Amino acid sequence: MRQILAASALLPQGWARDVLIETDVLGDIRSVTPGATAPGVRRLAGAVIPGVPNLHSHAFQRAMAGGAERRSPMGQDSFWTWRETMYRFVGRFSPEDAEAVAAQLHVELLEHGFSSLCEFHYLHHQPDGTPYADRAEMARRNIAAARRTGIGLTMLPSLYRHGGIFGVAPHEGQRRFLNDLGGFFAIVDATRAAIGQDPQMALGLAPHSLRAVTPEMLRAIQDFAGPIHIHAAEQPKEVAECLAATGARPVRWLLDNAPLDARWVLIHATHMDATEVEGLARSGAVAGLCPTTEASLGDGIFALPAWLAAGGSFGIGTDSHVGTAPRDELRQLETSQRLRDNSRSVATADQNPHPGRTLLDAVLAGGAQASGRRIGAIAPGLRADLVELDAQHPTLIGREGDALLDAWVFSGQSNPVKTVVVGGRAVVEGGRHLDAMAIRDQFGAAMRRLLA
Repeated sequence: MRQILAASALLPQGWARDVLIETDVLGDIRSVTPGATAPGVRRLAGAVIPGVPNLHSHAFQRAMAGGAERRSPMGQDSFWTWRETMYRFVGRFSPEDAEAVAAQLHVELLEHGFSSLCEFHYLHHQPDGTPYADRAEMARRNIAAARRTGIGLTMLPSLYRHGGIFGVAPHEGQRRFLNDLGGFFAIVDATRAAIGQDPQMALGLAPHSLRAVTPEMLRAIQDFAGPIHIHAAEQPKEVAECLAATGARPVRWLLDNAPLDARWVLIHATHMDATEVEGLARSGAVAGLCPTTEASLGDGIFALPAWLAAGGSFGIGTDSHVGTAPRDELRQLETSQRLRDNSRSVATADQNPHPGRTLLDAVLAGGAQASGRRIGAIAPGLRADLVELDAQHPTLIGREGDALLDAWVFSGQSNPVKTVVVGGRAVVEGGRHLDAMAIRDQFGAAMRRLLA
């Protein structure tokens, strides 16, 4: 057994003091005891919260964050012009570059309080679209980076075949992403073998979007027992194309034609009408929100009040990684609602007046569901994923409990994360990842190659 004594910890039943957390050698929590005394045990003096799951990532895009902001010659820039920049950039990646960039991303996520990641992985092949000798070469690079950094990982090999709804020819820039079903399942099988019995990892599937797969392809994977993630209704143009091709909006088409349930995660789901909100919430699926990326790309604002009223589940991701902190995603989510509705404290209710706590509770539960892993709370039987917020940090000093969470989310820009434990192992100490310097050097070398 390994033991940690938390001066203050957020448990499923609420905040508690002097919490003794005991874990086994595999990194699972065996017992949680509030009001404990444990001389000689490692003590975390700050406020300890569960590690936050990140439910949506394209790791390679960390290398282009901040590099796609220049106005394009055509002007009126949008998601679609950004996508053209991404296609040009993605052709440069080697497997070594992909691993170095993923490791740097993982370090940054961990240092800000994310403890696990769902990698929506579609960068599969060589620059000309030819598969590597090992079709899962690039997936293995993400797995290697996660094992090095210690982050929990759900690998989501992505099925991507077409360039529009349904069966439109792909764009030349998509050639590294494309697979038929046979090639896709070969990647899935190899990824499953690479994960093995690792308790830090899980496997899901990711049909990229209704733009990229056909109904027949969706039917071929819909019986998968683990998480199934799909982009849906990110952009008005996508909605218009789906209506023109099928007579239905994207979320409505999925509700009517796919067996949506708690396995499914609809990434973005930004542009839904009221009936789609109600239907998707009833299905038990998770809405995968990426507020900072959605703001960066001009996607739109998620209908959070309606989603909460319908009882919908949601989690957060960092997607293109223009931001890498859970605090910032939660802040962007709440404050975007305030801007749209001329209101404040949108994500609150009578039973919980603190938006920081309401949002954190939601994304812990939704992120755990989306990950397909035993995470999201400090409780026996779950993974020992813990984040210590430094109570003496200027952002948090004098705050306790839910008021401390409000201060974490809505105050300042500096980072009060002090310690991060993933699967019972400390990976961040004093605010720095234990391997940060060497990983940064390798990332720097990769970036110099990519930008040469």
